[in-house]
Amino acid sequence: MNEPSANRKKLYIQDVAPRDGFQNEKQFIETQDKIDFINALSQSGFAKIEATSFTSPKAIPALRDAEVVMHEIERNPDVIYTVLVPNVRGAQRALECNVDEVNLVMSVSETHNRANLRMTREQSFEQLSDVVNAVRGSRVAINVSLSTVFGCPMEGDINAFDVLELVGRFAALGVDGVTLCDTTGMAYPTQVGKIGREVRKLFPDLTTTMHFHNTRGMALANTLAALEAGIDRFDASLGGLGGCPYAPGASGNVCTEELVHMLELMGYDTGVDLTRILGIAATLPALVGHDIPSQILKAGPRLTLHPAPDAPA
Repeated sequence: MNEPSANRKKLYIQDVAPRDGFQNEKQFIETQDKIDFINALSQSGFAKIEATSFTSPKAIPALRDAEVVMHEIERNPDVIYTVLVPNVRGAQRALECNVDEVNLVMSVSETHNRANLRMTREQSFEQLSDVVNAVRGSRVAINVSLSTVFGCPMEGDINAFDVLELVGRFAALGVDGVTLCDTTGMAYPTQVGKIGREVRKLFPDLTTTMHFHNTRGMALANTLAALEAGIDRFDASLGGLGGCPYAPGASGNVCTEELVHMLELMGYDTGVDLTRILGIAATLPALVGHDIPSQILKAGPRLTLHPAPDAPA
């Protein structure tokens, strides 16, 4: 039995399905369906929702309706609405939509950054520095998501010094937060704990988030290691949607409902209504046109009970 909420450690769960999940779908999700989906998430207790991406519609046609989505969703004042922006033009579009936060993305791996963003790391840093300068002074927060922190499928292990050096460069620019992303599902618990502790020690003023993928089935184990390192913010994707096109065999992000289920059983206060999000997750197969990885949606929460089978005659 969980402790009363007042005595439970508060965690912050941030759902990224509307952006990180939907952008990978081959079937275009209608704009009104996106709006309805985000509205449902907004009433479920999430600390933050990554709603869309202000990338070129040619680059990510699945999210070509970013402005309409941001103007039409019903905002919950208790939720931070963040959006991905790749450049100054994307930031300007986002600011015009009154977003709460912009999320900037680049890879620690040089090879992955070239493959994913068609730029060198230094070119990406310069471009994102321009975005920081364009946004600084507004009320909009700035978060940087660093991909391939825990490994690259083309380069292998990533030097932790390179991670910390890049976090430091962004911290010096004055960003508000950093997300350490296991983009390709290569993280393992002791590695997560070590990097998490180092980032918190060296950059205590940054809000630090962990972003795990479940490619090798270790997302929940990595979450436990991050908790031990003092991390209290986690990205997750409803239904386990998402993935990386440069990680062969990759599955999606850590499944939100599985993450919440585990953390609540352990006595943490996620603020998320598990029953509600399971109901929303149940609508996803019809919305995206295929089955989703969520195991808890199939099996139900731990104490889902069933009638005893009939005794043999």
